[in-house]
Amino acid sequence: MTDVVALAAELLSIQSFTRDEGAAIDFVARWLVNRGWNVSIQEVSPGRGNVWASHRGGGVTLSTHLDTVPPFHPPRLSGNRLYGRGACDAKGIAAAMMAAAEQLAADGEDRVDLLFVVGEEKGSDGARAANNLAASSRYLINGEPTESRLASGCKGSLRFVVRTRGREAHSAYPELGASAIEPLIRLLPTIHDVDFPSDPVLGATTINIGTISGGTEANIVPGSAESEVMLRLVSDVAPVKRLVSDWAHAGGADVEFGSTIPAQRFHVVDGYDVAPVSYTSDIPLLGRWGTPLLFGPGSIHVAHTPDEYVDIDELRASVSTYASLVKQLLSS
Repeated sequence: MTDVVALAAELLSIQSFTRDEGAAIDFVARWLVNRGWNVSIQEVSPGRGNVWASHRGGGVTLSTHLDTVPPFHPPRLSGNRLYGRGACDAKGIAAAMMAAAEQLAADGEDRVDLLFVVGEEKGSDGARAANNLAASSRYLINGEPTESRLASGCKGSLRFVVRTRGREAHSAYPELGASAIEPLIRLLPTIHDVDFPSDPVLGATTINIGTISGGTEANIVPGSAESEVMLRLVSDVAPVKRLVSDWAHAGGADVEFGSTIPAQRFHVVDGYDVAPVSYTSDIPLLGRWGTPLLFGPGSIHVAHTPDEYVDIDELRASVSTYASLVKQLLSS
């Protein structure tokens, strides 16, 4: 049977930042073809695509993403932990799904599909494309680090850019210009005063002011400035957009909305620990792939950090959990 730790380490050794997943796609596709899976690659953009593998299909799809955030951290074993970029988000999960699918195939179960997408970390263009495929599964088990609990639901996300405009001038005569940076830095902290929605299960809407930029040189009064913000949604997005627009315009700024993923509730199965999660997954964009569940080894608290890791015992146990979940769902 597949050694999930060794497989995960192989995946971790391949750099696959969002928009540059080609090498990881090639590795996974070849691995599956060599084991008798019917594999197709759906091009999402030149040089990168989603990997879809099946035998007969019509049952349960195991799915996660192959892209990671930068910078690259190579795999290393230390104690009972496997470290590296993607260890828990989500290459360790991909390895566990591949191992579970092989185990199920060896037991004669051919109603399992595997779907590995690109682009989840920035815009989810892979999931959006995958939802155009002729999916036939009844259930979708998506993989994100849930600490080996079934997620009852997850927050959505809304990205937007807020911009302020000024008038450039020589910095020796600032009265001849108007700074774009100063009103932006006054405006941004006030977003925490906006009365965004909350939910009894998912909690509060959360705010992250992720980037800020502006100006050209220290001796030029800045003529433009902008900041990219991400909200984690717990409600419908339309009222939230209105609140953001009102906030930005009251501060003399313009706002441009980016990608949106709605909050969602998930299917759960008796006999498993259940808890909501605060992050976003690709599930809302994969509606054609069946009733959704969310499960994975590892903790989101270490994802996107220099010390990202997954516990080896938890990783190994997740292989059996994925296989058990598939069997329970197929028997329901």
